[in-house]
Amino acid sequence: MNPSGVAGKNTISIVLPDLRGGGAERVNLDLAREFARAGHDVEFVLMQARGELLEEANAFFPVIDLATPRVRALPFALARYLRRHRPDALIAAMWPLTVIAPVVARLAGHRCKILVSEHGMLSAQYCDWGHWHHALLRGSTALGYRLAQQRVGVSSGLIQDMAGLAQMSSADFHVIHNPVPMRPEPSAVALEAAEALWSALAGGRILTVGTMKAVKNHPFLLQAFAKLKRQDARLMFVGDGAGREALLTLARDLGVEDRVILAGFHSDPTPFYMTADLFVLSSNYEGFGNVIVEAMACGTPVV
Repeated sequence: MNPSGVAGKNTISIVLPDLRGGGAERVNLDLAREFARAGHDVEFVLMQARGELLEEANAFFPVIDLATPRVRALPFALARYLRRHRPDALIAAMWPLTVIAPVVARLAGHRCKILVSEHGMLSAQYCDWGHWHHALLRGSTALGYRLAQQRVGVSSGLIQDMAGLAQMSSADFHVIHNPVPMRPEPSAVALEAAEALWSALAGGRILTVGTMKAVKNHPFLLQAFAKLKRQDARLMFVGDGAGREALLTLARDLGVEDRVILAGFHSDPTPFYMTADLFVLSSNYEGFGNVIVEAMACGTPVV
């Protein structure tokens, strides 16, 4: 799909909160590369220019820092950007950007094509935020989605969630699964580094990859791992986030601290997939589990 809806070279702006090392951020970076390969100009427009993937984006694309840590300041900053840069197409990912961008573009008088894409189940993500927030979620999606030219969800289940919130027909949305490009074959050095981190023989290596946040339910995975009878098994977490210290504390409490490896964030986790015996995802819910596809691409069994 050509997001601008017109033939020829276009300027495509990708609007994100930031470029932390999450799945949605990685997907948009991969998409940007493909848009550029197709001959389009691409730039990232960030609420805040920060995150593990920022350096990678800066190496290939212009990055605009709106410097708006609070959402309420975003409409004014985004309107200024649209008036100055006037992109041909705007891709906004993740609520509330997916509803703010179409409204701001209309108010700013800039008639570019707008595509909004959700990567998470909003009704599940915000189910505990109360009645008023749910009303805001429904009202904002009902308006914002209708003002966009294209509405994309990364799975059919996610489309049903989006359509239900906005009181629209699912026929008004497109399912486009997340792209998971094949990564280059890891170097011998990268594979050796992964092997060194495992510090255990193959056969009982269990891997999970993802940001350490509540939806990933890493404590559940840790509790399951603690019940394994195999003392030679190792559980590796590739990723980082606010839940790291709590996870370490739980590992100590469960008596498995010496068999749990926190490897931190890695922009390309392929060496870990290739040296693991099993990949496990314990998320409460996912819009589209990129890591499952990545593990399968490496031939790693998945639970």
